Amino acid sequence: MVPTLPMTIPTQPLTTPLPVSTPSGTPSPAAPSTEPAPAEVCKSRPLDLIFIIDSSRSVRPAEFEKVKVFLSDMVDSLEIGQDVTRVGLVNYASTVNIEFRLNTYHNKAQLKQAFSRIDPLSTGTMTGLAIKTAMEQAFTEGSGARPQSKNIGKVAIIVTDGRPQDKVEDVSAAARASGIEIYAVGVDRADMKSLRLMASQPLDDHVFYVETYGVIEKLTSKFRETLCGVDACALGHDCEHICVNSNASYYCKCRVGYVLNPDKKTCSQSNGVDACALGHDCEHICVNSNASYYCKCRVGYVLNPDKKTCSRSNEEARSDVSEDACMCEAQIAFQKKVHHNIKEITSKHILSRCRRSVSHINGIRIDQIRTPINLAELILFK
Repeated sequence: MVPTLPMTIPTQPLTTPLPVSTPSGTPSPAAPSTEPAPAEVCKSRPLDLIFIIDSSRSVRPAEFEKVKVFLSDMVDSLEIGQDVTRVGLVNYASTVNIEFRLNTYHNKAQLKQAFSRIDPLSTGTMTGLAIKTAMEQAFTEGSGARPQSKNIGKVAIIVTDGRPQDKVEDVSAAARASGIEIYAVGVDRADMKSLRLMASQPLDDHVFYVETYGVIEKLTSKFRETLCGVDACALGHDCEHICVNSNASYYCKCRVGYVLNPDKKTCSQSNGVDACALGHDCEHICVNSNASYYCKCRVGYVLNPDKKTCSRSNEEARSDVSEDACMCEAQIAFQKKVHHNIKEITSKHILSRCRRSVSHINGIRIDQIRTPINLAELILFK
């Protein structure tokens, strides 16, 4: 039996670290601090984070609610979003259920609502199966995990209060080998040997134990410390334009139209930059100008006040209207004339008179005219 330190909840506001037992059963030299790291220098690094939660029958309903509080507190301590930390959750007992994936929710409010809807499963503690499911189904790009080229940390936090009923050593090793960092949190009757087999190295930083679910949320500050990334740019930098955090350090970038000098700090204007090729919002034509650009319109259009979109010029529009009107009037006049003449010459009276009194029209004999239209053509266009 592994010795543990008694956990007591102080009646006064916490001003000292909580006693949290390590796998060896001795007090951790760096117990979780209740004071968050300074906000100006502590910034949670982007993560693909999966919680793997034991909800077997040994976890009483009230205790499971404490787990939900812990999850919500964890989310509050992180920067949540599509481009920062994404969160998924695997719920397990004798079966495993992916409650939601890394690409399901992208803000804290949605995640907290999702936590509140989770129900315990049943009997059994298939921790190995839960780890395997997380590795093969939850930490995939199809489920929202980012590709390895993005260099985003993959973290699994396992919370359990019992002894696994299946093997955890091999599947945990496979998960760690795939790039997943595993933290193991044991509560009450949790088996310390199993926690050590699951967790990443160093074990003192990845294995935690608390005596009851009633104080599990106090581990939030410890995880905030662990998952926190230093905001090196906020600590001070010498970049002329833009400072970009990179792990515990930083590098410099330049604004569009400038290039980084060999000193990797200052920037110079790049005369050869193709600003239009870098992206523009001109409706018609983009024109490079030094390291920037401006917009132009095609012939017959004028630039709108937004300097981006174009409208047809008034002269062009009036010309089109005038031309169209003249053409329309000519067509109408021609059609009226044709209709009038055809009506006149196709009347029986006029046709009869023409046949009695005229034997030829324009050198063509009347008896060769087969239709009134032929006759109309001869009269109109003679």
